[in-house]
Amino acid sequence: MEKKIAKDLLSIKAVFFRPEEPFTWASGIKSPVYCDNRLTLTAPEVRIDVEEGLAEVIRTHYPECEVLMGTSTAGIAHAAITAHILGLPMGYVRSGSKDHGRQNQIEGKLLPGQKVVVVEDLISTGGSVIEVVNVLREAGVEVLGIASIFTYGMKKGLVRLAEANVKNVSLTNFDTIAECAAEEGYINPEDIARLIAFRNNPSDESWIKA
Repeated sequence: MEKKIAKDLLSIKAVFFRPEEPFTWASGIKSPVYCDNRLTLTAPEVRIDVEEGLAEVIRTHYPECEVLMGTSTAGIAHAAITAHILGLPMGYVRSGSKDHGRQNQIEGKLLPGQKVVVVEDLISTGGSVIEVVNVLREAGVEVLGIASIFTYGMKKGLVRLAEANVKNVSLTNFDTIAECAAEEGYINPEDIARLIAFRNNPSDESWIKA
């Protein structure tokens, strides 16, 4: 599944490598990769692979799941489609409470004690998805873990997830996509080492000159 999803994401440029002309993240870090998994929603064949993949991850790794909760905003659609496949209820967690109405941060019916899986599109440093997990835990539910489309596997993200005692299962990962990108001719094989160097230490830009 990892290679299939990797090739899917590459084919629609949801994950796009450009080591010779790096992108600049909002943090100022230079990155050889651009990732926008929202593009899977506008590519029906890839979308089917992704949502059925997420459903299989939940069946296999979180069989006790009772409710899916999407992250706002990228995880909402994936949570909704996957919940439809599994016949489960879903909702989502806002980045902050509404300033009107009932001032909800959690949208959808959720009861204390329910077993929840968070659906996320992308995990890099893990900060935003852990915030979602904390909001859900504070609401009294049991978060079984995260089902995500893609993870960078960055050390900071892995450490944060471990410290928060949060399990994550991704459909594919940075290393697999880099390998497939070389196999499919999107990048040169010698670029893989540069990409891994970036993943291992994003703040060290020496990979750019490699």
